[in-house]
Amino acid sequence: MASLARLALGLLVSLTLLYTTLYAQPAQSHLDRILAERVLKVCVWPDYYGISFRNPRTQELAGIDVDLARELARDLDVRLEFVDSSFANLIGDVLGDRCDVAMFAIGITAQRAEKLRFTSPHLASDIYAITTRTNRRIRSWDDIDQPGVIVAVAKGTLHEPVMRDKLRHAQLQVLASPHAREQEVESGRADVFMTDFPYSRRMLDNADWARLVAPSTRYHVTPYAWAIAPGDDRWHQRLEAFLATIRDDGRLMAAARRHGLDPIIVNR
Repeated sequence: MASLARLALGLLVSLTLLYTTLYAQPAQSHLDRILAERVLKVCVWPDYYGISFRNPRTQELAGIDVDLARELARDLDVRLEFVDSSFANLIGDVLGDRCDVAMFAIGITAQRAEKLRFTSPHLASDIYAITTRTNRRIRSWDDIDQPGVIVAVAKGTLHEPVMRDKLRHAQLQVLASPHAREQEVESGRADVFMTDFPYSRRMLDNADWARLVAPSTRYHVTPYAWAIAPGDDRWHQRLEAFLATIRDDGRLMAAARRHGLDPIIVNR
């Protein structure tokens, strides 16, 4: 019996040591890997106008977070590699280590914060609606949440849970992509789709059928930030230091103005 007890105790000690070796030691920071491999991998959604938009003709990425990713890589003195992502794939891509940081103006929501760690916000946007110029049902914001109105949102965006919570009378339609959402409104199958300030600019700049419907008062302002996997304090601190630097030296505001986003900048 005594020998069995000693065996059990020895096994417990061995397992404890194994656990300590495997889990108690801090994992390598993304910052260490970035500097060692000389490459920074940044997730972007290439359909986000003013943020991280890929021009269909030139295939070049442009937007505030594209500019800031380049500045970050320059400050770290490493090569930059963009990785295509989306809001629907955001959590899987970041936690799956496809990129070191997601930089495409990601709305900070409770659901995302359960899985990801955010930097301090650099943008903040309310929700806006896009309808057609010929839609007679929607004239103002108050016309949206009414019986018979169909409100489209893109799956995986912050607008899906927000509108699901806020709508009382209108019907919510969740589409697989932003493009599908736009098609529903342009065709008349939906009355409006919900979006934010940057994407609303894309519609007004490029779609002659689109009309903006802005809230008459503050509706649901969301701060936008960058996201990383949790548990990496050194990498998070380096990103915060970078944000503080570009706020102080004017690079953040300059990038915002280049892309018409200075009305929603968080420059503090």
